[in-house]
Amino acid sequence: MAERAGPPEAAERPNDVDGRWLRYAVELASRCPPSRTAFSVGAVIVGPDGETVLAEGWSRAGDPRDHAEEAALRGFAPGDPRLAGATLYSSLEPCSARASRPRTCAQLTLDAGIRRVVFAWREPAVFVDCQGAELLAAAGVTVVERPDLAAGVRAVNAHLLTQ
Repeated sequence: MAERAGPPEAAERPNDVDGRWLRYAVELASRCPPSRTAFSVGAVIVGPDGETVLAEGWSRAGDPRDHAEEAALRGFAPGDPRLAGATLYSSLEPCSARASRPRTCAQLTLDAGIRRVVFAWREPAVFVDCQGAELLAAAGVTVVERPDLAAGVRAVNAHLLTQ
């Protein structure tokens, strides 16, 4: 798994590390092949230093059933020590229910040992009633919602919102 140093350039607030990485996750969402049955989501896992990308992924990256967080976490064993102080940035709230795989993105995040998650948009009840943020918080994970960055996520998923 390749690590990359340095976050993408800050567009607005230079000291807003969460905003920089979350904007990058939103960019990754635009790489998703379109689907009428699943959201386009991007995810990036950043190391404890706030600068090093440990992994990134997007929906349908390698398989039509892939979720972004799942794709980003694929190269790590559960409890990998590199993830202990990492932050998961996801354009959409990690899922708490899914039909295509046995474990949800919220559960994969917990199993990986990630203790901080930042996301832009709560999953609307288009496919499921998502409770990912609540499940993560109940398990002791620090969950940060950044609705100020949700417009980009809604834009890449606009085709689902007009059905």
